[in-house]
Amino acid sequence: MFGVIFVRLSDIATISRGVRVVRSQLNTEGLYPVYQNSMTPLGYYEKSNCPENTTFIIAAGAAGEIGYSRTEFWAADDCFYLECPDNLNSRYVYYALLCQQQYISSRVRRSSVPRLSRTDIESVVVPVPPLELQNRIVGILDRFDAICNDLTSGLPAEIEARQKQYEYYRDKLLTFQSAE
Repeated sequence: MFGVIFVRLSDIATISRGVRVVRSQLNTEGLYPVYQNSMTPLGYYEKSNCPENTTFIIAAGAAGEIGYSRTEFWAADDCFYLECPDNLNSRYVYYALLCQQQYISSRVRRSSVPRLSRTDIESVVVPVPPLELQNRIVGILDRFDAICNDLTSGLPAEIEARQKQYEYYRDKLLTFQSAE
């Protein structure tokens, strides 16, 4: 159906390990975020080793977390990034891996520092439809993400407004005038 095939990640993308940087080489601000062992940048580096629109997987610390960067970045040694051929949309691979999050998390070795092996990453099986369908799927999911982000960012303001409304009516209801 739709020409979808199921293949191992290593058969459709080049999986590369990042390159180590030390904290003393990093800045608190800059152009290129450094992803090491979490989805929060470790700092910023003067150059990048990954192009924009790249999917990556954290292999230690927050092992199994899946990220996508719309900007160039530096992948450190506990981060694997995926280089996709022209017939594979990297954003599609990101969404496909998110669907495999439970499986990927189950492969993490729980030790003093949780780790995910390259072999486990390579063996993840993902569905690969034709590129046109990948692009349509990405378009739909990106729009849905945008709606969810708008709702989430507006939620604190809505909660605050409802809290003020509640306080106003609570005070009105509990303020009794004496009958003089």
